[in-house]
Amino acid sequence: MKKVTNFVFLLIMIMIPLMACNNQSNKANVIQEEVFALGTIIEFKIYDDDSKKAKEAIDKSIQRIREIEDKMTINKDKSELIEINNNAGINFIYVSPDTFFVIKKASEYSKLSQGAFDLTIEPIVKLWGIGTDNARIPKQEEIDVLLDLINYEDLILDEESQSVMLRKKGQAIDLGAIAKGYAGDEVKRILTEHGIQTAFVNLGGNVVAIGTKVDGSPWKIGIQNPLDERGSHVAVIEVKDKAVVTSGNYERYFIKDGKRYHHIIDPKTGYPAEAGIISSTIVTDQSIDADALSTAVYVMGLEKGLKLIERMENVEAVIITEDNQIYVTAGLREDFKLSNPQFQLLENLN
Repeated sequence: MKKVTNFVFLLIMIMIPLMACNNQSNKANVIQEEVFALGTIIEFKIYDDDSKKAKEAIDKSIQRIREIEDKMTINKDKSELIEINNNAGINFIYVSPDTFFVIKKASEYSKLSQGAFDLTIEPIVKLWGIGTDNARIPKQEEIDVLLDLINYEDLILDEESQSVMLRKKGQAIDLGAIAKGYAGDEVKRILTEHGIQTAFVNLGGNVVAIGTKVDGSPWKIGIQNPLDERGSHVAVIEVKDKAVVTSGNYERYFIKDGKRYHHIIDPKTGYPAEAGIISSTIVTDQSIDADALSTAVYVMGLEKGLKLIERMENVEAVIITEDNQIYVTAGLREDFKLSNPQFQLLENLN
């Protein structure tokens, strides 16, 4: 069983690359680009002597990201996902290998987390409208009507025909908690295939660190101090060739009568999750896994979330609870550097 390290304080986690440019060796050029896709700003930093190759790799990555978005969005006029949702309770819909793979992965994590992560959460997400101009607190009866539609077991996958169907009319899939992770993995694949050995890609907080920095040292990812302006960090995670993804109550929210309502919905209650966690970060090899797990752990709460992570190989976590504590799994402890003297290190969960 993994041990944990516990720091006392209240913060919100936002991952930012620290000294990514200034500490790099002069042996490689820095090629940077930003693009808006998947509803967020995506930042590329590639270190390579061949600027033309790096630019081509970035262009291919952006093209791939837009392909994924076009297939899996629910925020445009049409997509494969929208077609599935429109045909819920009616027909199977054939989808591309991309969409089938991501839906299957989402189904697996729905089962693994026993519904804490549930790909059929879309009707409730739409009802709340958090992150849109229509955000509101729904009436309890509105939530109750829709809760019966939230059930990952109502997903039917036909492997042979690569087709997908939902059992009940009104059901809908939302891949917002996993598709960005898949895009991160595809970006890493494309950059690697182009011979890029050193790169840092930030997909709106979903970080993909390829290799190490040019000098061979780990990438340093700062943990944002929630009580200060962006750019002020309280700790640093050092990683090599890893994906790092955070889910937190600060990402999208609104405040009503002094209470914060965030976008991470508990599928069992239909309300923003209140399991005692305010931020969960996953560090692992695949961005798609980190993306789904960060949401699952947030909804499950500290004890259940840690038990889930403990069962998994090559997966580490940083969990911040509402009682101002941070828990770091053992495999990440040596690479987690506290940078603010006001925080106290405790040795274990108890």
